[in-house]
Amino acid sequence: MNLSKAATALLAVTSIAIPGLCQKPVPKPPQPTTFRFLNPADVNPVHLLPPPPKDGSEAQTREMDAVKHLIQTRTKERHDQAHWDASHEDTSPWQAAIGPDFDFNKFTATAKLLADVLNDQTVATSAAKNYFKRKFPVAAAMPGDTYGQWSCDDEDRKPESRPLRSYPSGHATMGFTFGVVLADLVPEKAQAILTRSNEYAYSREVCGDHYHSDVEAGHVLGTVLGTLLLHNEALKPELDAARQELRRAGITK
Repeated sequence: MNLSKAATALLAVTSIAIPGLCQKPVPKPPQPTTFRFLNPADVNPVHLLPPPPKDGSEAQTREMDAVKHLIQTRTKERHDQAHWDASHEDTSPWQAAIGPDFDFNKFTATAKLLADVLNDQTVATSAAKNYFKRKFPVAAAMPGDTYGQWSCDDEDRKPESRPLRSYPSGHATMGFTFGVVLADLVPEKAQAILTRSNEYAYSREVCGDHYHSDVEAGHVLGTVLGTLLLHNEALKPELDAARQELRRAGITK
């Protein structure tokens, strides 16, 4: 595919500074397999998400055309941001939304809370991916395309080597889970936080890594997970400790 350099209208995104754009990707820790707070029955993917469009269906074909169009028309600037987002499956993308010098690592109670949120989000998302078993868009790439055209994954792999885990998008689910929790912790910055979550999720489409329905499923699942965690009695002490810590620092009232 001859990728066009012409910039066409993409979905609007708020220009929030991306910290450390030139930094190396953050190494991924081992994937958790057990919930610390949520009840598996409450996050059963069968009860929360519709199935994705079937391969070969009209809906899947339309989605595939949309991915191809976005790959052809994305700007270098937006693709660079999407690549950075793809490399940071942690809280760092939301730091600039809270404040220019904000650093989650300076707040131990908040960091602990968000680590537990990430744990349960990861387990729930993995269960959903394993249930739906959807192919990534790159599996239907045009002959002659390179893997890098359809993915922000820095590892050059054969499309068929990618597991059947496109639906829901893990990045999108994480983004909206963090968005819901952080917006509750720092309500003064809720709009900037949720805008960043939306931008972060859309990056998966810009990369070519996911269909739009993958991202929308992540939106739904992440919102449900964030809401459940905010109302989880066992997690309440951590939520209260994080709020107190952020108030003492003057981050929120």
